[in-house]
Amino acid sequence: MAPRPAWSGYLKLSLVTCAVELTNVVTHAEKVSFHVLNRKTGNRVRRVYVDAESGKPLDKDDEVRGYEVGKDEFIFIEEEDIEAVQIESSHTLNLDGFVDKSSIEQIYLDAPYYVTPADKVSEEAFAVIRDALAEKKMAGLARIVLYQRERPVVVESRGKGMMLTTLRYGDTVREPAGVFAEIKSGKPDSEMIGLAEHIIDKQKGKFDPTEFRDRYQEALLELVRARKAGRKAPKAKAEPKPSNVVNLFDALKKSLGAEAGAKSKSPKSRGAPKRKKTKNSARGRKSA
Repeated sequence: MAPRPAWSGYLKLSLVTCAVELTNVVTHAEKVSFHVLNRKTGNRVRRVYVDAESGKPLDKDDEVRGYEVGKDEFIFIEEEDIEAVQIESSHTLNLDGFVDKSSIEQIYLDAPYYVTPADKVSEEAFAVIRDALAEKKMAGLARIVLYQRERPVVVESRGKGMMLTTLRYGDTVREPAGVFAEIKSGKPDSEMIGLAEHIIDKQKGKFDPTEFRDRYQEALLELVRARKAGRKAPKAKAEPKPSNVVNLFDALKKSLGAEAGAKSKSPKSRGAPKRKKTKNSARGRKSA
């Protein structure tokens, strides 16, 4: 079954327009989820809204959104009022600017969506916009209303389709200078940097998302299977927490030795690069 579109509307490049749909890139179908039950009866429980003053449950028809305009003073906002709020980006992705995708800092990228033509009639115009972006190696900037909020987005070519990524607003992203202010300045010993670089070289490779799996979800599933079979919950051996490094130079040397041992069977293994010792060599120096 095809996933339900997260948004349907139009993609527009100047006078070229086509109907499109957005599909969530990320799926949570395999995520382990639990229901809340009554321990005494085993029945599922449900949450209900109650009046804060009387404590009485509310009927669905009595629920209404309220916007606070003063202390304990609200105005009612009906669902049809919200649905009537329409701006261009509620239904149209207007590509009104173009950038190199790599020029957008990673911290501003938020949620990705696949973009596909909504019908056969739109396929040709869709392909024109997609291929133009691919040829120019550019991404289009636009705005879209998603989940009752207008968001800036970037649209790029991706294979036979396109990908849209919502962007975070600049005023919602913390400046790194404020977060990193307490980190001391200064450059570590060059020999230690060389050892760390060599460890990185030993472990570098190509990114393969299939190599990653959610081990916590696997542990939860094992717990569920055990309980279903009437067995006791499996007790996982707690991983030892790493301790503070006492001698950073020795820790790097041991790390490099562990890497060399793990790859001793591989041909043409190289030794650690030799670096000129400096006055600040940390061979005997303690580090917190």
